[in-house]
Amino acid sequence: MSVQCRPPRGARDGTVLATLTVRVFRRYLLGQLTSNIGTWMQRAAQDLLVLRLTGGSGSAVGIVTALQFLPQTLFGLTGGVLADRCPRRRLLLITQTTMAAQSLLLGLLTVTGTVSLPAVYALAVALGTATAVDGPARNALIPDLVARDQVAAAVSLNSAQFNVARILGPAAAGLTVAAVGTGPVFLINAVSYLAVLYGLATVPSGGVRHPGRDRPGRTRLTDAFRHIAGTPELLLPVTLVAFVGTFGLNFQVTISLVAVTVFHSGAAAFGCLSAAYAGGGLLGALLAANGKQPPTARRLITATVAFGVLEAALGLMPGYGTFTALLVPVGFAAVIVTTTANALTQLHVDPHLRGRVLSVYFLVLLGGTPVGAPLVGVVSDALGPRSALVLGGVISAASALALQAWNTQRHRPHRGRGTTGPAAEGGRSAHTELLRSRGE
Repeated sequence: MSVQCRPPRGARDGTVLATLTVRVFRRYLLGQLTSNIGTWMQRAAQDLLVLRLTGGSGSAVGIVTALQFLPQTLFGLTGGVLADRCPRRRLLLITQTTMAAQSLLLGLLTVTGTVSLPAVYALAVALGTATAVDGPARNALIPDLVARDQVAAAVSLNSAQFNVARILGPAAAGLTVAAVGTGPVFLINAVSYLAVLYGLATVPSGGVRHPGRDRPGRTRLTDAFRHIAGTPELLLPVTLVAFVGTFGLNFQVTISLVAVTVFHSGAAAFGCLSAAYAGGGLLGALLAANGKQPPTARRLITATVAFGVLEAALGLMPGYGTFTALLVPVGFAAVIVTTTANALTQLHVDPHLRGRVLSVYFLVLLGGTPVGAPLVGVVSDALGPRSALVLGGVISAASALALQAWNTQRHRPHRGRGTTGPAAEGGRSAHTELLRSRGE
């Protein structure tokens, strides 16, 4: 069930304004914003801490990033099953508390001077394990809080707050690290979790539907794979984000390496680069949130090709100024890709499979990082971080073009077929008719 989803009189249901009038969603969104600012502060400070502990090793940054995302590969699908089997609000209260404890411990170790690289590695795994369960439940909760025609706007608003945090977090981390060191950053993040815990605690437990009651029967993970494989509107975004997430979206590694090893700058410059990338992402999220047209596969493929070209060009920028300027459109394109893919998945998934399908989506989006991040680190150490950016961009654009060819080929037999009659009409799936009506 939705909670307080009715927009004010005269407002269009799917608009950003109408979606923000849903009190329970607005409170949840603000809690997520506060917590994500702290999370991005910690991510930036963690990279700087690892670089300090190792004397500037790109491979070490790649390893700690991979360890943080490795649990997404190992346990992300289990998190999707739990999101469909357990009350999502209760599950999120547990995972958010666990992540707050991780930040608190890392902060205390750093402030007391007892932190070591193995400790950072171990805590990165702990954070990633909690995130693997948290991610599917957190994203599956959003459609429970708004009406169906507000889902696309809600997803885009969630992306917008994420990118606001991505702007403010690294910038604040750079200033804080420069002033007082990395330890206080981790402690600030621990406190920031109180905001999202409050937002979750105030969601009325009787107003959010219990995911396991949508349809009787066992909560099987295999059902999610069958659903994705049998629904082209799901298969295309899931496949595309697998390539982009693994090879293209490794900026948490490349930006820190470019700042330290290419431009020989410190925490403040790193914060500015991260803010430029996130600023473009914010613009992309706001554009997606205010879009009047529903997300389409064509838009997703076009945005991915543009993202790949821009990322490859970013690796060729000669100076700090041009590199920073191009990070804005790169961030813009990256968020258009991920927001469109997320919205397509949310709109076309069978509601009783939402948690499991989203766990697959985030598995391929984030779970490829244990492969991509070390690869970026190795390429950066061998050829420089610029080469890693060019490689990621080329792979992202090529995968989009390949999927476009597949999507075109998939429709070609239907266009040329002259069969008529009830049997032929009955053999046409609903999603094929939808794509035809959109000209795809």
